[in-house]
Amino acid sequence: MSDPSALTSEALAAIGKAQTEQELERIEVEYLGRKGGRVSKLLEGIGKLGPEQKASLGKAVNEAKRAIEAALAAMRAELEASRLADLAETEAIDITFPGPPLGRGHIHVLTQVRRQIETVLESLGYQVELGPEVETEWYNFEALNLTVGHPARENWDSFYFNSQLLLRAHTSPVQIRAMQRIKEPPIYIITPGRCYRRDAPEATRLPYFSQVEGLAVDKGLTVGDMKGTLLYMIQSLYGRDRKVRVRPSYFPFTEPSFEFDVTCGICGGMGCKSCRHKGWLEVGGCGMVHPQVLRNGGIDPAQWNGYAWGFGIERMAMLKHDVDDIRLFYESDLRFLEQF
Repeated sequence: MSDPSALTSEALAAIGKAQTEQELERIEVEYLGRKGGRVSKLLEGIGKLGPEQKASLGKAVNEAKRAIEAALAAMRAELEASRLADLAETEAIDITFPGPPLGRGHIHVLTQVRRQIETVLESLGYQVELGPEVETEWYNFEALNLTVGHPARENWDSFYFNSQLLLRAHTSPVQIRAMQRIKEPPIYIITPGRCYRRDAPEATRLPYFSQVEGLAVDKGLTVGDMKGTLLYMIQSLYGRDRKVRVRPSYFPFTEPSFEFDVTCGICGGMGCKSCRHKGWLEVGGCGMVHPQVLRNGGIDPAQWNGYAWGFGIERMAMLKHDVDDIRLFYESDLRFLEQF
């Protein structure tokens, strides 16, 4: 049987040499562990001793245990104090020193493109007109020559709040409101804003998107005026090497109606995978304003005529930055957004 005082001296010496918390834990397990601890082993065979010897050994073992525990606690406190002193020296904070600058964000890429479009068209004399996203059925459809039962309403006739109010499917209602408010042409406006349609999310479309439409009402306007305006806008945004073409199409609110395309910026119109080897990329729709739409806006089509166009801001941003999935603009992934 070992001597308690000798074992205590041995443990205290080991504690005094310890440099880390891990070493202290190892010493604590070696000497004070419940199973196999060297102090506990001192009590092995105590049942064979007489009463006086039992009492003497028990007292010595308890004193050894308390001495080792106290030494461990003292050394832990010393190591912690040393650690804090090192931190105070190596990580001292000068409260008079300016703090690091806060991280700042930047304007979203869609807002950047929208503002660029507005700036280009404002340089031509167009004014920005805004309107409500919750529209009446009359402004959203009937005023734009989309009567009840019209086939073109099939994919737009959705997101209703009640029988008369719905989320607008385009920003064209703002054109009607602007004509009613201004009353006397000439009128040159652009109408940016959010729109909503019943489209399943995919790489090229979403049920919500941003749109910019333009409206010009004056005397003697022609398709050539419209195409020249579109060409100036596209070349201002994408470069003077871009070309614009218009193709016959159909929209209820314009007559004649066109789709307008832009030459592919990757292949320069020669044809590549991005433009499906056509050399052209579809941008949006345009045309001469239908006489009935002018009447609904309070304008006499016998004296005035006009042209209009519309396109998605996301589509313009995709063309400008060669983005192949519209959903990236709304996923809030900083790895994507920080590129712009």
